[in-house]
Amino acid sequence: MPVAVYVLGAAVFALGTSEFMLSGLLPDVADDLDVSIPTAGLLISAFAIGMVVGAPLLAAATQRLPRRQALLGLLAVFGAGHVVGAVAPGYALLFACRVISALACAGFWAVGTAVAISLVSADARARAMAVMLGGLSIANIAGVPAGALLGQHLGWRSAFWAVALLTALGLAGVLAFVPRGVGARDAARRPRLRAELVMYRDRQVWLAIGTIAFFAAGTFCFFSYLAPLLTDVTGLGEGWVPVVLVLYGIGALTGTLVGGRLADRHMFGTLYTGLGAATAALALIALTARNPVAVVALSGLLGLAAFVGAPALNARIFVLAGAAAPTLAGATVTSAFNTGNTIGPWAGGVVISVGLGYAWTAGLGALLVLAALAGAWLQDREARRGSRAVAGGRPFAGALPRKKVSTQS
Repeated sequence: MPVAVYVLGAAVFALGTSEFMLSGLLPDVADDLDVSIPTAGLLISAFAIGMVVGAPLLAAATQRLPRRQALLGLLAVFGAGHVVGAVAPGYALLFACRVISALACAGFWAVGTAVAISLVSADARARAMAVMLGGLSIANIAGVPAGALLGQHLGWRSAFWAVALLTALGLAGVLAFVPRGVGARDAARRPRLRAELVMYRDRQVWLAIGTIAFFAAGTFCFFSYLAPLLTDVTGLGEGWVPVVLVLYGIGALTGTLVGGRLADRHMFGTLYTGLGAATAALALIALTARNPVAVVALSGLLGLAAFVGAPALNARIFVLAGAAAPTLAGATVTSAFNTGNTIGPWAGGVVISVGLGYAWTAGLGALLVLAALAGAWLQDREARRGSRAVAGGRPFAGALPRKKVSTQS
């Protein structure tokens, strides 16, 4: 695996810390800005909305820019958004900063995944995606709990300053290790954006998008409100919040490493395993929400299960459209995940607002991930019927031709 791929994964650590850290800071943010916890939870949705919109827009806007230059510019904007957010006097400005930072994050994901895929061979793409996702996993192990600790001892704004510093380090890493001419060889052969849009005529692409969105919505419906669930329902002290986040992150990192290797050989088997186990974990959390031992253990299991399937969910889009739509493939993955990340906190907030309680965020999450499991089964059935030149469970063996997207074998 090229060093540049690991550097991109390290930069994702800063992005992932920002995206997920509010799950451990919601009570503090709500108290400081004088809003309810569900309203504060919309800051997570705000980031996700920016990712949904920003991924395709910035992928298109940076299509002809040098890849390295685009990565550097996007990281700079992301860091600046956190500096402003750290000094924001009210909820409205913080909300706007979250959206702007998310736009830059989305652009980095879209360009960064395309760069990572371009640097490896076809049979290593899921592993390259696993490295990128590994940045998110380590963010859950180290960045998110550290953000929660900073918030508890120095105030939630200190976590935003810490992310700004991490982003500066990531920018320096990209500047030092990502090759200047990365992607330049393929730039002239890159299809026009209008030609890439043809990928959206294929229902398998939409099945893959829907599967990702339901999966992300289910996990984020629960994860966004993990801190108040632990303190208000399970009865643990707030000092346990970083501990549980670390356990979730350890599970996520383990799942990413395992899932990245399995997905390159057994695409749908990996999806069934990860999504099925995540559904079971969420359902059990809902049923045992008042049992501290069960909730702590199941939170770690959920991280493992969710991230076993995540590399396969990412890689599936590149199987279907990566060769014919190199610009939009990464953007589509990012938008799909963050469509779910937008719906999840909102749906969890609705459940809480109508009085069902925090435990129901896990129950609803289980139903949403179950819908993702059904989506994986539909994709597998379509692949087995030979509707595309990609065999189920053998990723990248039948990548689409570069010039057009075909819906036939």
